[in-house]
Amino acid sequence: MNTYNRFPLTLVRGKGCWVWDQSGKQYLDAVAGIATCTLGHSDPAMRRALKQQLSRLQHVSNLYRIPEQEALARWIVDHSCGHSVFFCNSGAEANEAAIKLARKHGHRRRGIERPVILSAAASFHGRTLAAVTATGQPKYHSGFEPVVEGFDYFPFNEADAFEALLNRHESQGPAVAAVLIEPLQGEGGVNPGDPSFFQRLRSLCSERNILLILDEVQVGMGRSGMRWGYEQLGIEPDAFTLAKGLGGGHAIGALVVQDHADVFEPGDHASTFGGNPFACRAGLTVAQEIDRRNLMRNVQKRGDQLREGLEKLVEAFPGQFQCVRGWGLLQGVVMQPDCNITAPQLAAAALNDRLLLVAAGPTVLRMVPPLSISAREIRQLLRRLEATCRTTFQI
Repeated sequence: MNTYNRFPLTLVRGKGCWVWDQSGKQYLDAVAGIATCTLGHSDPAMRRALKQQLSRLQHVSNLYRIPEQEALARWIVDHSCGHSVFFCNSGAEANEAAIKLARKHGHRRRGIERPVILSAAASFHGRTLAAVTATGQPKYHSGFEPVVEGFDYFPFNEADAFEALLNRHESQGPAVAAVLIEPLQGEGGVNPGDPSFFQRLRSLCSERNILLILDEVQVGMGRSGMRWGYEQLGIEPDAFTLAKGLGGGHAIGALVVQDHADVFEPGDHASTFGGNPFACRAGLTVAQEIDRRNLMRNVQKRGDQLREGLEKLVEAFPGQFQCVRGWGLLQGVVMQPDCNITAPQLAAAALNDRLLLVAAGPTVLRMVPPLSISAREIRQLLRRLEATCRTTFQI
């Protein structure tokens, strides 16, 4: 169906941070399946693990215990503030599970008849109907009304505005079940969370027994330079969601909850494919390789290198670029408001310099390469991007 505005490019092969099209042209990939191919393309450890898994068992459904699922859940719990995990197939599904968890919590723990979930303006939480309603961008709602009731929005990183909205909803008694928010807004323009805002958010939610649920679909699994985005903010959520980098290019999502937030009972939620042996073997391989290769240290070093290079680019093109923002290997270059080139146009132009980039809205050019990217590859990324800028801006 005609649902994608695709680049004029057909990719047929990949290795590490590189991909090739059908005519043999090689491209440096700073998109990584949109922050998904954690270990890069065709990673040897992933190939070995998934080949072995296919020779044993790929799917049995959650009617039975699944050792690979239990091992991945154990790794997540051992390395996070969570105590239990529900597995699904995508970030949107993980957020749907979180929304159901929040509503049940509102009914059971706060006695709310019609629970409200608060989320941030300019957020992005997925394309299913409840997840897209949680997304605080009206353009994603257009054409799909009526959207799901029970959501309201506050400005990201603005504590006073959040507290005013919370008090308005709770003026007649308990009404808010949860806050669903990204530690760093990805699709909304690579906007990092302010630690002081999130610490105030945590305090207000704790005072009123409101669940604080973080959408870590894009920043989780080490992309920020720390294992979880919430570690950048000095807080712990009651629950958080994962997908993208968790499977290293394979479809898996997860809702991770602390014990006090786990209100689900058998029959409340389910997934046919969620957490099957093959997907969990992929996730477990990503997790183990992040640790074995010390990839979070690489993210920190390469993230600093990328940011420094992008800041030099901003200095070289002050009429076109405004600033750089982001964490680790999730960096965005913000275009000047009066620049006559949009971020999507610049990403398209970069194809001529054999560089894959992705926009985060009309004004932010985003870079989310594999976590395994090398210093030499970062230098190549920056050189290619500078060449694209000189050609596109005619400077």
